[in-house]
Amino acid sequence: MAIARRDFLLASAALGVGVLGGRAASAALPTNADVVVIGAGAAGIAAARRLAAANVRVAVLEATDRVGGRCQTDTSTFGIPFDRGARWLYSQDTNPVAKLARSVGMEIYGAPPSQKIRIGRRNARSGEVEDYLASLVRANRAIQDPTRKSDTSALSALPNDLGAWQGTLSFVLGPAAISKDLSDVSAFDLARQDPRDAGAFCRQGLGTLVAKLAETVPVSLSTPATRISWQGKTLEIETPAGRLTPRAIIVTASTSVLGSGSIKFVPDLPKRQLDAIAKLTLGSYDHIALELSNNPLGLQRDDVVIEQSDTNRTALLLANIGGSSICLVDVAGSFGRDLSDHGNDAMIAFAIEWLTKLYGSDIKASLKRRAVTRWNATPHVGGAMSVAAIGNQGSRRILTEPLGALFFAGEATHETLAGTVGGAWDSGERTAEAVLRRLGLIKEPEPEAAPRRRRGSKGGVRS
Repeated sequence: MAIARRDFLLASAALGVGVLGGRAASAALPTNADVVVIGAGAAGIAAARRLAAANVRVAVLEATDRVGGRCQTDTSTFGIPFDRGARWLYSQDTNPVAKLARSVGMEIYGAPPSQKIRIGRRNARSGEVEDYLASLVRANRAIQDPTRKSDTSALSALPNDLGAWQGTLSFVLGPAAISKDLSDVSAFDLARQDPRDAGAFCRQGLGTLVAKLAETVPVSLSTPATRISWQGKTLEIETPAGRLTPRAIIVTASTSVLGSGSIKFVPDLPKRQLDAIAKLTLGSYDHIALELSNNPLGLQRDDVVIEQSDTNRTALLLANIGGSSICLVDVAGSFGRDLSDHGNDAMIAFAIEWLTKLYGSDIKASLKRRAVTRWNATPHVGGAMSVAAIGNQGSRRILTEPLGALFFAGEATHETLAGTVGGAWDSGERTAEAVLRRLGLIKEPEPEAAPRRRRGSKGGVRS
């Protein structure tokens, strides 16, 4: 029996910040930019577009040879668009990325309204699904308990009587949703995240979409920022191609990059910001893509499947993506990280073993081409989604605090849409607005005048 996709994702934030972008023409290093944006992912492109719309001279510096960041669309491996990173767009009616996609000729289509649970080699029966959904509702309510006085791990916030669904819910709400085990996740941070709807896909790929949206702004590819001087009257950015002296800087690099020291800040960032970065580390989420001819799993286009499991050695299946024969086995959290560390062959072997366990022994005979992602080892990224450590939900807000003319943006700075493409885009636009105010191009609203007292009155005001 299939379960409603909305119910399945009610408290989940399944992988949102995307991965293979588009390869675009690289702009020459500008010398007269008023604002420089570091990073050409969703947040960086959103910020640059907003600034350009306000007639600000803006430049985007991208360390890699492509646009997109954690949104990357591979069209060569299988001959069809395959999102190696983020793939979901939530709330497509209000999501700014979905709206822009249609304006540039991209096709957005809704994900199927239901998904399946496997128990051994069969689909869950209606009574079992109802039991699972009831347990999911209880788990969500426990995590979002408004009476909780202090933060704890999201795992310890779960009810202790979930029975056979304990492991499944720990996977669905943890690794499959936010790329980390619930034992490592702040319950407060998870409770703050907006619920996701069924979600939608971009037929051409999210990486392709972000690259398309980047065409209106100048992006210098293969141009990493190596040193940022951010105090004093003159800002300075050093790159292998030269130096820039903008009036403001927006950094959208991942928290893994910021924490690695690959960008040298002079002077060092304040301890408050350094601590926030250290408490918003990236989780692990990878795709194992298998081309399975003749649909041996008997699934429909874009079907999503999980299993009833009492171990973290499990995965999430997205079958027949876009109506193709490509199936994605997603591994995440601590198990996914360990598996990725063992390399491509180990990842493919697990995917075959897992599908065989659930569907039978015909998988190997149908297997054609295959591919894996390993985001933890990807330069200039270093993981999947940012996750707040226990007791550190406020770190997201801290990262939004400007340091003079130095600003940070990205999914890690969004308190309610962390880990999503929409959240990254919104953070970029929001930060661009803050920069425009800093430059005096947007006026702050006039404060309301205090009511005048009548002379000699006690608290009365003029009518």
